[in-house]
Amino acid sequence: MSVLKHIVDQRKKEVWIGMTQIYFPEGIKLYEKENLNAVSSLEQLRLAQKRGMILEGLAVACTAEHDLVVELPCGRAVIPRTECARGIAEGTTRDIAILSRVGRPVSFVVTDAQSQPIRLSRRLAQEQTVAWAFDTLEPGDIIAARVTHLEPFGVFVDIGCGVPSFIGIEHLSVSRIFHPSERFTVGQSIYAAVLCMDRARSRISLTHRELLGTWEQNAALFHPCETVPGVVRSVEEYGIFVELTPNLSGLAERKPDMKNGDRVSVYIKSILPSRMKIKLNIIDLLRDQPPFQPPLHYYITEGRLQEWVYSPASCVNKHIATVFC
Repeated sequence: MSVLKHIVDQRKKEVWIGMTQIYFPEGIKLYEKENLNAVSSLEQLRLAQKRGMILEGLAVACTAEHDLVVELPCGRAVIPRTECARGIAEGTTRDIAILSRVGRPVSFVVTDAQSQPIRLSRRLAQEQTVAWAFDTLEPGDIIAARVTHLEPFGVFVDIGCGVPSFIGIEHLSVSRIFHPSERFTVGQSIYAAVLCMDRARSRISLTHRELLGTWEQNAALFHPCETVPGVVRSVEEYGIFVELTPNLSGLAERKPDMKNGDRVSVYIKSILPSRMKIKLNIIDLLRDQPPFQPPLHYYITEGRLQEWVYSPASCVNKHIATVFC
């Protein structure tokens, strides 16, 4: 089941990580029956305004004044520049956050269904999302998110109504990568866990690797004497690290002409839980094959983590863990 389908299915049950589900990354509600009905006529839109409903529509243009134009079945609507996002009026959010929404879904609340054009506010929807998040979430809570853009140092995601959050590259997976594009694509729906909450700056940082399974969970997918595909993640003097899954890598002997990102086939020589090691032999370099990105498999998709231990219990030399507090 895809992450997006799972999120939508969860929403139909009105359950999200054990709490009442209210806020979602932009785009999830766009074609839902409740949303389509609310924007179908001016009468329904006025009712949505009265109820304070958060709705979604497609931003079709940005004016010279940087107002967003939203085309609704009941008429054209506008989100004034300072209502397009939190921080625009204060100057803490750049206008590129407005321009980049053109052609994409936007969340909003209706502020004036009587005016022409209809007036909306995305900022108010975001303020509600942030208030809910800081009132409800705690470190370790697992939430749904959608990737909005990639930077060399990490991934920015939408955690609800376009509210941004950040996952540092070191928190994406246990297996090392050099750029988030090796793990994610823009628009991808994912799960993440709350890492820390900065109330003073209204920022929430996330982590991702804890949801992709422990060393033992990932190693159980493989057996000695198997030959499997992998991706070269690091070329060192003492050997080559090959990723088998996003949270599992093995070490192979050096071979010439190998570089990061190369797709290879590897023979599994041994799996050693007590040393948290997998020994490999590189069989073939697969540069003639299309780029291979090991799929994400989530072992945890809901609830709250208190502590996550990656290392096997039998491994005493190296301990990898995350404590949420």
